[in-house]
Amino acid sequence: MPIKATATAGPLLISPTDHALVLIDFQSQMSFATRSIDAVMLRNNAALISRAAAGFDVPTILTTVAEKSFSGPMFEEITTAFPGQTLLDRTSMNTWEDAAVIDEVNRIGKTRIVFAGLWTSVCIVGPTLSALDQGFEAYVIADACGDVSDEAHERAMERMIQAGVRPMTSLQYLLELQRDWARGETYDMTTGIARQFGGAYGLGVTYAKTMFGASEGH
Repeated sequence: MPIKATATAGPLLISPTDHALVLIDFQSQMSFATRSIDAVMLRNNAALISRAAAGFDVPTILTTVAEKSFSGPMFEEITTAFPGQTLLDRTSMNTWEDAAVIDEVNRIGKTRIVFAGLWTSVCIVGPTLSALDQGFEAYVIADACGDVSDEAHERAMERMIQAGVRPMTSLQYLLELQRDWARGETYDMTTGIARQFGGAYGLGVTYAKTMFGASEGH
């Protein structure tokens, strides 16, 4: 029989209510050795996804490693998006082996988890593969992760993808949460985040709105 198309989203697309976001070790010590992405771009993308998650009320876990004794504070671009939220500090390189983090994962109760952090080959490979092994769906925001070299980042991404982790980008994360420009309750927020952190795309939005009063929803 012929396949019949319907005007509905596929189940592999994320929505604000179907996942948790885990942001791992966006800290100074790891950033100093990150070479696969420019530090300005990394901070920008971390800010973009943090504000997207906060704006869409996505449950978010913020975790650090040895914050006070070695690695330093989490990026302000992230913490200011979640004022007052507790950072879960660990000793384990693999976030999934930390009991406090897992307690929070279980409290939130989402089986689909989106990850980002430093470094891709250690702090992201460990929890994504561990989550997959326990039956969770795992996504990784590739351009909000970084590593000590392009090679380290790319091999880590390949390893995760081969295991079943689904890659995406920061801007994709924001726009997939919005999904439809007719969703007026989050339209201004989404375009505002894009204008501030969306690079050339954000400049285009600013230009269209300033020059023509344009709106994607009409």
